[in-house]
Amino acid sequence: QVQLVESGGGLVQAGGSLRLSCAASGRTFSNDAMGWFRQAPGKEREFVAAISAWSGSSTYYADSVKGRFTISRDNAKNTVYLQMNSLKPEDTAVYYCAAHLLSYGPTRADQYAYWGQGTQVTVSS
Repeated sequence: QVQLVESGGGLVQAGGSLRLSCAASGRTFSNDAMGWFRQAPGKEREFVAAISAWSGSSTYYADSVKGRFTISRDNAKNTVYLQMNSLKPEDTAVYYCAAHLLSYGPTRADQYAYWGQGTQVTVSS
């Protein structure tokens, strides 16, 4: 049974930092691209960041988080991370981890086969 479990969310003041983790189990994800998406209340789920398979040599970021967020992976731990710095109130959302692209499209939510349950990030002003 494939599972993705996010952790690390919480409440932080604007300008602060959080590191999200996504631990995968049930299969080896080293040969899978992985991504982070977020969904704020009343809004559609949106792309945040993605990382290519294996070494993670290719990374992708939404313009809104570029320069502030960093995605990385540790294949030995079957875990992907999202380091979030200089957080803003507009970053408040539930953050979801996704894995295994069905076809090319690392920024598209409909291209991922597996999803976590989400972790809440709240940034206060």
